Amino acid sequence: MTTQSTSTGDDAEEVLTEIRGHVGLVTLNRPKALNALSLPMIRALTACLLAWRQDDRVRAVAIRGSNKSGPFGAFCAGGDIRFFHQAALAGNPELDDFFTEEYALNHLIHNFPKPYIAFLAGIVMGGGMGLSGHGRQHAAATGQGRTTLRIATEATRMAMPETHIGLFPDVGGGYFLSRCPGRIGEWLALTGESLGAGQAMAFGLADTCFDAARLASAWDALASLDLDQPDAINRWNAIYSVATSAYSTGARGQIDHYFSMNTVSDIVQALEADGDTWAQQTAATLRKRSPLMLHVALAQIRRARSLSLADDLRMERDMVYHCFHPRHLGRSVSQGETVEGIRALAVDKDSSPRWNPARIEEVTPDMVEPFFSSPWTPQTHPLRDLN
Repeated sequence: MTTQSTSTGDDAEEVLTEIRGHVGLVTLNRPKALNALSLPMIRALTACLLAWRQDDRVRAVAIRGSNKSGPFGAFCAGGDIRFFHQAALAGNPELDDFFTEEYALNHLIHNFPKPYIAFLAGIVMGGGMGLSGHGRQHAAATGQGRTTLRIATEATRMAMPETHIGLFPDVGGGYFLSRCPGRIGEWLALTGESLGAGQAMAFGLADTCFDAARLASAWDALASLDLDQPDAINRWNAIYSVATSAYSTGARGQIDHYFSMNTVSDIVQALEADGDTWAQQTAATLRKRSPLMLHVALAQIRRARSLSLADDLRMERDMVYHCFHPRHLGRSVSQGETVEGIRALAVDKDSSPRWNPARIEEVTPDMVEPFFSSPWTPQTHPLRDLN
């Protein structure tokens, strides 16, 4: 058994890794921040997976989070948004490094050639969704069925809530949300709605459900798997998986109806004209989000339906550049939607973001389209090597 770790100067080591049997095990260990990703964590995860990709001892990888009570309490709440705010205002180049390296890590995980098992217990948001592996299946290459196995529990709370802070669902969100059934992707991207295990499985964002009380046993059992047997992971999954409450279609028809409309303005106005409680609540949620970034996120999801993950991540890298360098809007960094959204939520904590424009109906195509213009040529793009 080997053990590695990384620390960013805090007392605790933030990424713990070890090999048991033929399985590489990763624990995110930043519990006070719900395992929000820092740049050193991203670099440690990347280095670990690159090494294990070439290590014949490692036949599969599993990743989990932790909270103050110990392992599995939370997976990952996303990126470290306070760092984003500080780095943006200070002009710290590590902000650009963060997104470039995070998106490259997402691509590495999605295309990892060995089985990758993510224990999605507790909070799974933003960057945590990027670490889940996006659910790629490639049985022929591994002989183990799924390349990615995403395990939810009854405590899983999954979301892409970025429009709440004036951002968009990144880390490949355009790719995996656009591939949800119907218009679920648009709904999740715009509202940031939180999902439980049943919904996550129904929408293709999780593969199986384990009882939270048995996660430790399932984790320990990985070390004894005979991965020479082609069905070993599937049989392990069958031992621990449990039935989850069937997802009620509920508002599914309404989601597909409203979120297929052409523009955010059309969606919100139609919802507000509907006297149904669900429609009214959904419209009220959208009215709280950044109007500009709602329009950007809707365009992102619809463009991403025809993109590979590599091309989607390149597009999202362009988009996030403009979020923190809003020159096309004639704004300084501090006046950007993302910096303002983080200020209101996590810095001043006044929950009163000053969105600009203030209303969904005031957003114009000229404000949205430049988010999709790359500041780099194809030859100089920071993610040019993704394929």
